[in-house]
Amino acid sequence: MLQLDFFSSNAEAAGVKGGYWYYDSGLDASAIDSSYFTHLFCAFADLDSNTNKITLPSSTFSTFTQTVQKKNPAVKTLLSIGGGGGPTLASKFSTMATQNSSRKTFIDSSIQVARANNFHGLDLDWEYPNSNTDKTNLGFLLNEWRAAIKQEARISGKTQLLLSGAVSGSNQISPLQYYPAQGITNNMDWINVMVYDLFIPDGYRNSTQPPAPLYNPSGIFSGSEGINVSWINQLKVPPNKLAIGLPFYGYAWTLVNANVHGLFAGANGAGSIPSGGSTPVYRDIRSFINNGAQTVYNSTYVTNYCYSGTTWVGYDDTQSVSAKVSYAKSIGLIGYFAWQVGGDDNNWTLSKTEPLDGARTLSPATCNRGRSQVNASDLCVALKLGAVAEHLAFTAT
Repeated sequence: MLQLDFFSSNAEAAGVKGGYWYYDSGLDASAIDSSYFTHLFCAFADLDSNTNKITLPSSTFSTFTQTVQKKNPAVKTLLSIGGGGGPTLASKFSTMATQNSSRKTFIDSSIQVARANNFHGLDLDWEYPNSNTDKTNLGFLLNEWRAAIKQEARISGKTQLLLSGAVSGSNQISPLQYYPAQGITNNMDWINVMVYDLFIPDGYRNSTQPPAPLYNPSGIFSGSEGINVSWINQLKVPPNKLAIGLPFYGYAWTLVNANVHGLFAGANGAGSIPSGGSTPVYRDIRSFINNGAQTVYNSTYVTNYCYSGTTWVGYDDTQSVSAKVSYAKSIGLIGYFAWQVGGDDNNWTLSKTEPLDGARTLSPATCNRGRSQVNASDLCVALKLGAVAEHLAFTAT
């Protein structure tokens, strides 16, 4: 198990190795090996648009904390509200946040539900604020939420509830300008930056691409730029308020030519693997590999992929996860989180992956265009790599 030494000003949040559990993922909460996590997010509570109160979709939410603490009494649990429900769900949050009275109802309900069900905190997954009005109202919501959490703790004599949030990791997905950076910094213990789903077979791309690259020497978006350039440099959110996202799933593409199977090989959109479909979780990807798919780790982008015939899958395996965890430590992030724990294999391979030795040598390069990137074939190199393009071992010196 990884020994975390990230920094946080909140003792309850110090060193986050988090994982989201989705109640409809097929993995029972009792099957989670919580010994590999410091924080687990129970997803998702819903927002009732008629009452602005929180509702729980399953009775398992009420026993979640008790269940996961059987294997790890120290693990902290957070009730995650919202999720990727598209414009309909986003509009619920947008409407709720417009009025002081509806915000108060939401806040009071969230605290009451969290306490009644023994959660240690609350997590807001509003996907996504999409206007300056949303930005302003979200700022009000966070200010009022933190004040209410403090007041409730004073009255109850209990430890303050944690307050976190899941946020966009890319302007391509949702403009980061609509987040109230100061409100986040002042009121949230940390935010989970979703630096994944960056390149997917969505019909606009005709080549295989890494779904969640840490670096991208081609100058398009990469995960490290989402953390560094956007959230830290532009929005000025402190690194110790940020956790980097790790996808426990991948994307399948259909190759144009089975003999041309590297990154950026010609592709005809989405592919599919047995049992995993076009968006397979890690467990199903491992099965695909065990049945003969060839695997490659690309250290330039920090991504894994595998292929068999005309099926190609981009994903994160232990090499990518280890490098990303090391990167997170090197720039002082509070930690990292996984979406979602039900995607791991039966051995919890990704969840227990440790960082690279010499992790503190991992740091982004500062290039003449201001980007953070590692490319062994470039003059802009912050880290010496043992090999250049595609190989199976990552070596940091």
